[in-house]
Amino acid sequence: MSTIVVYLEQKGNELKRSSLEAITAALSVTGSTVIGLVIGGDASSVQIAGEYGLKECAVVKHDLLQTYSSTAVSATIAEFAKSVAAGAVFFAATASGKEISPRVSVKLNAGYVPDCIALELNNGTIVATRPVYAGKAKVNVGVTTSVGVYSLRPNVFTARKVENALTVAVREFTPTLSAHDCRTKVTNIIRNEGKLDVSEADIIVSGGRGMKGAENFHLVESLGKVLGAAVGASRAVVDAGWRPHGEQVGQTGKTVSPNLYIACGISGAVQHLAGMSSSKVIVAINKDKDAPIFKVADYGIVGDVFDVLPKLTAKLSH
Repeated sequence: MSTIVVYLEQKGNELKRSSLEAITAALSVTGSTVIGLVIGGDASSVQIAGEYGLKECAVVKHDLLQTYSSTAVSATIAEFAKSVAAGAVFFAATASGKEISPRVSVKLNAGYVPDCIALELNNGTIVATRPVYAGKAKVNVGVTTSVGVYSLRPNVFTARKVENALTVAVREFTPTLSAHDCRTKVTNIIRNEGKLDVSEADIIVSGGRGMKGAENFHLVESLGKVLGAAVGASRAVVDAGWRPHGEQVGQTGKTVSPNLYIACGISGAVQHLAGMSSSKVIVAINKDKDAPIFKVADYGIVGDVFDVLPKLTAKLSH
């Protein structure tokens, strides 16, 4: 393996933690040169990546990239990867990473491995581990093409600082873009201000059908506020219109791997388990002692969420 390009996402003027995790994952591939790539934003924010071992980063500047376009961004990443003869391109499996990485793999004629949860180097080839069959099994995957594209599940690869922080060598890269590359672009963004994204949160408190109605989700939100957690929901809750789709955890929602996942009134259908079973610690609260969620839970509370949640919130508030 020669060079690995890591696509670095920014939120405001800071690099996303999931991108720092991708740097750590790339540096774990022994013998590789790791180069970061940032599109737009503040170049100074890249320096924090030096604390995680990144030595080099390219910052992309182009008038056509002032408005986000997935087609233009993917064309830019592919062009840069070719310019440095990259053997692999890493993305965090965020909403943006999931959208862009398949496009880049097509442009590079590269093998694509999504949602990786482990990486190792075997005879000079990256072998990635990823879940299959709704998380019931895992497979080890290697690409047969000269370039591989990998998306890494957030919160799985722990971002690790190096002992002596490095100064990142930053250079500009100007891609060759035309209006044809901007076939799709974002025209408006509606943000959920102040809400944590479940796909990148350390702690998630999720509610299911057992919450009995949207008016009762304040109990989940209160516990989430005390813990500094994101609020999640099952598909049944989202389908009922109690919570927005952006909070849905599961096979048809978001796949999450937080340090702590608290399932409140969620029975544990296989589709939901597929989206959260890789959480490091799972706590289940359900009045049905035979609920499937208890089979994957590290800790279980058999009880009514309307009794348990207020007491748990009050206890953790002190």
